[in-house]
Amino acid sequence: MSYPEPRYLGDKGEINAVFRPSDTEADLTSASGNRTHYLATHATTGGEFGLYKVDMGPKSPGPSTHFHKSISESFFVLSGEVGLYNGEKWITAGAGDFLYVPVGGLHAFKNDSDEPSSMLLLFSPGAPREEYFERVAEMAQRGGQEFADFLVRHDSFFVDQEEEPAH
Repeated sequence: MSYPEPRYLGDKGEINAVFRPSDTEADLTSASGNRTHYLATHATTGGEFGLYKVDMGPKSPGPSTHFHKSISESFFVLSGEVGLYNGEKWITAGAGDFLYVPVGGLHAFKNDSDEPSSMLLLFSPGAPREEYFERVAEMAQRGGQEFADFLVRHDSFFVDQEEEPAH
């Protein structure tokens, strides 16, 4: 095993780190009160990865079972309990639990508990997920071909309940 080919060819290094204080307001607050913090976006990482903190209120549904064709997705629970679907079964994950979903892996998440929860979502390589987070509810209401095109554009392929593997 070896490291990837160098992408920085200088000899002195650069001052280019990006800091985000913990008290930075959420970038997106949904109608249900869930908050999403854009910690490291496709734009800020040059497409290497995307990292988001998601704060979910009690009894918050998440996306139904889906997969991605170009990105992996990882979940790290910071607090509370999060229901994570690993393609085979639902797991109740708590603080410190981690789930990695490779490209093509079926997955879903939700907060079924009576308490709030918080988790990190990591997409690799980075993809411009912000528009997806910001517009998915609106596009779902529009429905039809426009919604179908939106999902494909954002590498989100949902599995019909009839097709979903038994839990």
